[in-house]
Amino acid sequence: MTDEILLREDRGYVAELTLNRPAALNALSDAMLARLSEELDTLAEDRKVRVVILRGAGKVFCAGHDLKEMQAGRQTEDRGAAYFADLFRRCADVMLAIQRLPQPVIAEAHGIATAAGCQLVASCDMAVAAEGTRFGVNGVNIGLFCSTPMVALSRVVPRKKAFEMLSTGHFVDAAEAEAIGLVNRVVPAEHLQTQTRELADHLAAKLEAAVRIGKRAFYEQIEMQIEDAYAHAAAVMTENMLWRDTDEGIAAFIEKRKPDWAE
Repeated sequence: MTDEILLREDRGYVAELTLNRPAALNALSDAMLARLSEELDTLAEDRKVRVVILRGAGKVFCAGHDLKEMQAGRQTEDRGAAYFADLFRRCADVMLAIQRLPQPVIAEAHGIATAAGCQLVASCDMAVAAEGTRFGVNGVNIGLFCSTPMVALSRVVPRKKAFEMLSTGHFVDAAEAEAIGLVNRVVPAEHLQTQTRELADHLAAKLEAAVRIGKRAFYEQIEMQIEDAYAHAAAVMTENMLWRDTDEGIAAFIEKRKPDWAE
């Protein structure tokens, strides 16, 4: 590992991002948030990358915000009010950037994913977890309700379970995380990278433009009233149907052959 706090390695159509602060449990420091923001902006313009994997170096995925940095930020005349407001805005911007990224993002979780680390998993489009991984929004245990992680968490797991996690600070294990929809699948730790990569490669083999338009529409419609969602989805699907590559994909399916996509 280098001294870089965020590593990127591109292999084929897949970009692998690694949070690289293992001694600090990959905490989302000011610098880490800045680097994530920069790299996500770069990836958004990179047409060579079709899927992104996000993982953590060392023993854990991510333990949330850097509490030592947060305590230092409190040492101002306004007791840190301006710093904290800016911190949580910047964190939210990173979480939103993941969902607004054209490419699907897969979290590869191991060890623990707590507070903003759990928020990071919830914000990714999919997640694969190693057996034994624990997930929590346990700020309440130190007197800080995880209100910003709550936004992502409450949109992917049932509300009663989300509130239980937030209000009790209890962890859920990988099996329960899969059962409540926080992660897509749980795999043996020794196969985590391999199986996450297999999922990424499977996605990367799809028509790139279709996945991009579909991801954008997914997040747009999910916040709409159902009638508006259907109208929006119909418009997106109509656009998709008119593409040359979609026509070719349907013809190939009917003719039982591999599609000859132009992309």
